[in-house]
Amino acid sequence: MEGVTIVEVALAALLAFFVPGYCVTRATFPEWRVVRPLHRLRLLETIALSFVVSVALTVVVGEILLAASPSGFQAYWTDPILESLLGALALVAFAVAWVRGAFRPTPPGGPSHVDASREEDPWALMGELDRLERDRRRAMHQLRRSRAGTPEFARIQAEINRIDSRRVEILREREEEYAS
Repeated sequence: MEGVTIVEVALAALLAFFVPGYCVTRATFPEWRVVRPLHRLRLLETIALSFVVSVALTVVVGEILLAASPSGFQAYWTDPILESLLGALALVAFAVAWVRGAFRPTPPGGPSHVDASREEDPWALMGELDRLERDRRRAMHQLRRSRAGTPEFARIQAEINRIDSRRVEILREREEEYAS
């Protein structure tokens, strides 16, 4: 391990701890895109899964190399044989990800029987329901502070009714969608 430069160590660390896992993750989930509204969550999921999968692949490939040639393999993560195998694995996974459309600007289509116009992001749906609940609590607080019989009181009651009807409408739509 003499004469190893910092650049070699950095490249070996990337190859052992990130690149193969990233390629396998993209090949497995080609539809994942780091775009709004889920950009932070999707980026975190991709990075975390890339690290975990890379470490698992490094351990498995290292274990296979140790079993295949116990005297000819040094168990260092900068070993050229390990790096070559991880690089080849990353290239194969990259090719699979490329074929599956992981690097296109638009994600690959889902099953043909799914109506894409009706599909809704579950996080966006939960966000909308949370926003409606916050608006309702805020309006209820304003209602308690206003006087009955005033125009302000009637406006706030109308706002609460609008929020309640929108929430019921969203829930009814989802129940109908799940029932069909």
